[in-house]
Amino acid sequence: MNPTIRTITFDCVEDPYDTALFWSRLLGRPLADDDKPGDPHASVIDPDGGPVLLFVQVPEAKAIKNRLHLDLGPAEGRTRAEEVERALDLGARHLGDHIRPDGGGWIVLADPAGNEFCVEREAAAIPGGHP
Repeated sequence: MNPTIRTITFDCVEDPYDTALFWSRLLGRPLADDDKPGDPHASVIDPDGGPVLLFVQVPEAKAIKNRLHLDLGPAEGRTRAEEVERALDLGARHLGDHIRPDGGGWIVLADPAGNEFCVEREAAAIPGGHP
């Protein structure tokens, strides 16, 4: 039997609720029922049973690039550009553009706590349907 990934944890210096709320809105997933502003942690739940995204308050500021990050595929019917614009409207920051001439690659963004994540191109534009 193999272990199961239950939680992916993100460090936050500021209110973890605000960062969790960003991810809740971005992913269209609910916050845990008992989360509220000012709590030392907040969770975004996957109704389909996937890993919980847990945001935990820590005292130290982020100093270097994340060693782990999420790569997001745009929601069905949206392009990468539309998904990036939506994330920016929700409070993400643009960090880098790594789009190749063939349309592959990704855009690097950061959530309100500075955690990097990438937005890849839409599945329909991927030859063979895989990044």
